[in-house]
Amino acid sequence: MQIGDLQLGGWDRSGRIKGKQLANLWEERYSRIVVVDSDAEHVARVRTILESSGCGEVIDLPPGRSPSRLAKRVEDLCPDLVMIDPGEGRFQMLEGVQNRLASNELIPLLVFSATESPEMRRHALRLGAADFMAKPGDHDEILLRCRNFLNMRAMHVELRERARSLEDQVFRRTCALEESKAEILARLAMASEWRDDDTGEHTKRVGELSALIAKELGWNDEDVRTIALAAPLHDLGKIGIPDSILLSANGLSKEEFETMKTHTKIGAEILAGSRSPLLEMAETIAISHHERWDGRGYPNGLAGRDIPQCGRIVAVADVYDALTHDRPYKRAWPLEEAIAEIRKNSGAHFDPAVVEAFLQVVGQPSRRAA
Repeated sequence: MQIGDLQLGGWDRSGRIKGKQLANLWEERYSRIVVVDSDAEHVARVRTILESSGCGEVIDLPPGRSPSRLAKRVEDLCPDLVMIDPGEGRFQMLEGVQNRLASNELIPLLVFSATESPEMRRHALRLGAADFMAKPGDHDEILLRCRNFLNMRAMHVELRERARSLEDQVFRRTCALEESKAEILARLAMASEWRDDDTGEHTKRVGELSALIAKELGWNDEDVRTIALAAPLHDLGKIGIPDSILLSANGLSKEEFETMKTHTKIGAEILAGSRSPLLEMAETIAISHHERWDGRGYPNGLAGRDIPQCGRIVAVADVYDALTHDRPYKRAWPLEEAIAEIRKNSGAHFDPAVVEAFLQVVGQPSRRAA
């Protein structure tokens, strides 16, 4: 049936239009009206009235003996309008159909009955019927009521599809914004490493390894993703360290090392003040990833669980990656030696639980004392 520019029918169980784009929604839809009635003569009359007036497809179903089975059959037909005669004392059938259709958002239910009484009308309406008509019903009244209900159904579906379209647009734009934010942070992290690692791969590797360790420790997926993006910013504060110190190949004097240590505070200050969970974690990592489990780290001399766990994770990932790759002041260590170094410093430099997770990630189970 076409109502103005609208056509009805063809929804699936999720309530979405089957295989249709919103732009073509109303041009391509057709109405589906299900008539549930044991009176074959009345069904034939309703069919003639509706189909001769271009009201789409009319499908008749006998009531049967099982209200739940009937309700399932009606639902499977995905109607736009249901016309039903519950019969004397068979309002369970009406209730079952209404309960099935309720999840599919506003499928009008028009009740016919040869026995009209105020009590029966009220009962039908209480069970969710949209309207009540006495049999056999006037030709024009049947047609007009069906058209009004189909029109109401059409407007409801249009509003629902528009709402879903807007939700999809918001979702896509949110995803694009998140991708842009992640890209900006990745480039910022790369900039922080540019002078002593012009590939920017160190920051990327630290983020990936930190995420794997966090997952091994039982972090949820969202937090794992956050640390993967936040960890690469751990050395952002190196932007404020002079080249003569950052690129020194001859070791650092005590004064130079004190200057180098300030990169933790510089990075935290750059990242401070954001309400983004991602940047808040990045700030925490920047200030804490050089703290040590035994309290001999910097800049605040925190120890044990006073060090945020994200900082403890990145401490292991950062040292391991630094050991296994060339730096201006050293050659890369063999992997086995680097792993042994991490294990040796468990409980001193590093959180033992984080080392345990790290060893699982790199495929080297810890060697506990017997």
